[in-house]
Amino acid sequence: MQLPDAELLLKNLVKEIQPDVASKHFALIGIHTGGVWLAERLHQELAITLPLGALDVSFYRDDFDKIGLHSQVKPSEIPFEVEGAHILLVDDVLYTGRTIRAAINELFDYGRPASVSLATLVDRGGRELPIAAQYIGETLKLPTDKMLELRCDDHGKLSLNLYHKSLSE
Repeated sequence: MQLPDAELLLKNLVKEIQPDVASKHFALIGIHTGGVWLAERLHQELAITLPLGALDVSFYRDDFDKIGLHSQVKPSEIPFEVEGAHILLVDDVLYTGRTIRAAINELFDYGRPASVSLATLVDRGGRELPIAAQYIGETLKLPTDKMLELRCDDHGKLSLNLYHKSLSE
């Protein structure tokens, strides 16, 4: 299967978000790890003035008891006031919706935002929860035994990787 160019999807996402940046005064929060890489690039391309936030939702996942703790838990950091802010939550791949649910739960521990919008590089369908992204780079239909991951090289260039899902995931 030929995967789309992640850099091209990023450009599409920037074009989609750009009209709303001035009116909403978005604060960006990326979800570790791929969502943070994507949020860093969006933050730069969209010239967002508020500092960038990051969430690691490991302890907020509803499947924590099944999958265990991710091997590299990172601290969450939101260097701005969440209360009353218009948050643009950023994740790399939207699949079941469980990561986004966990991110929203954690986000509300920091305060009550005025609004939360979701931007994702790829929406691959397969939702288990009623979660929808407002901004999407591309929609892809993938078999359930395949996983899609975003990678970032040492120069910040993004790429997509498709791999076979193991039984333990």
